Amino acid sequence: MATWKTILLQDSASPLMEQLSFFHDHTMMVLVIITILVGQLMVNLFFNKFSHRFLLEGQLIEIVWTILPAITLIFIALPSLRLIYILDEVNNPIVTIKTIGHQWYWSYEYSDFKKIEFDSYMIPMNEMKPFNFRLLDVDNRIAIPFESQIRMLVTSADVIHSWTIPSLGVKIDATPGRLNQISFSSNRSGIFYGQCSEICGANHSFMPIVVESISPNYFVKWISKMSD
Repeated sequence: MATWKTILLQDSASPLMEQLSFFHDHTMMVLVIITILVGQLMVNLFFNKFSHRFLLEGQLIEIVWTILPAITLIFIALPSLRLIYILDEVNNPIVTIKTIGHQWYWSYEYSDFKKIEFDSYMIPMNEMKPFNFRLLDVDNRIAIPFESQIRMLVTSADVIHSWTIPSLGVKIDATPGRLNQISFSSNRSGIFYGQCSEICGANHSFMPIVVESISPNYFVKWISKMSD
């Protein structure tokens, strides 16, 4: 999870977030190179007392500074297009979870199994344990099996919310009257934290999300326990 001293992206917990992190690093490298080159050119122009007599109205240099940005954009666009294909929906998800945003809590439903429904509220300050994270922990976490494709169906009962888990690379709006869908998977076990990322009212900051990624065997036991 992110801490106060974190200045970069969170550690990835899904193949999608890994690729997003790689794309971020790739794009930042290109931008740093461009910034250094342009900065050096500007400094040289400011402090250079000489002028090139063939520079003004030069067709060759105009062609060069038109082609170079186009090539740079291609180097950025190709990995971006690859990410769009990675984001494509899966045909056979292992688990489908329905998520409904409320002011100001989340409710979940595992409709693939027996009727499993529960609400997820933030743990108040006076009920927190020493191991709980302030403003981030909830009373009922959702569980998913790792290395399995999860389909999330998201909607809202009142206003627009946004279901977001940064370490999984997931961010999807919960819109009233509309059912949005996203697919993701976790490549390791762990507890992943998120928050509503759409300003939804006075208690927008107090509707966190906690996903617990566990082994498929433990997930089956959890489902059996919740069904009882």
